[in-house]
Amino acid sequence: MASEHSFDISCAVNMMEVKNALETSKKELAARYNFKGVTAQIELNEKEKFISLLSSSDNKIDALKDIVISKLIKRNIPPVALSESKRESAGGGNIKAILKLNDTLDSENSKKITKAIKDAKLKVTASIRGEEVRVVSKSIDDLQECIRLVKGLNLELPLSFKNLK
Repeated sequence: MASEHSFDISCAVNMMEVKNALETSKKELAARYNFKGVTAQIELNEKEKFISLLSSSDNKIDALKDIVISKLIKRNIPPVALSESKRESAGGGNIKAILKLNDTLDSENSKKITKAIKDAKLKVTASIRGEEVRVVSKSIDDLQECIRLVKGLNLELPLSFKNLK
């Protein structure tokens, strides 16, 4: 039995599931009556990690966004994994929206997590390791309490807890 237990907190989005969700979104888009004869596109830029939506009005963009988010939820990807970065005119009377995939734990959020853990006075040690936060303790119960604490922070990130040993 190990004398110390640990787990890692990170942000992760399964890109294969994102692709599958976008394919089913495109199928629904083709079948929807309110999009017949209207410009509407959903595209994934995997390298830059964003989804672009193109349509003729703000209402259609909102409907496209709802379709994408509902398909992502069905694939167990939380809606906080997406954030709308900008909406702009795309020519021809169309509007383009860019949805950014949040899949990295930046240093600001890492610091918020470690500060919250230290302020909770749990018997755990949290340390930042690049894009992950490692939490170590002698008690698995303390680690589980720490996971509940971090889930309650509402950081607007798709947090994942890995390697609980």
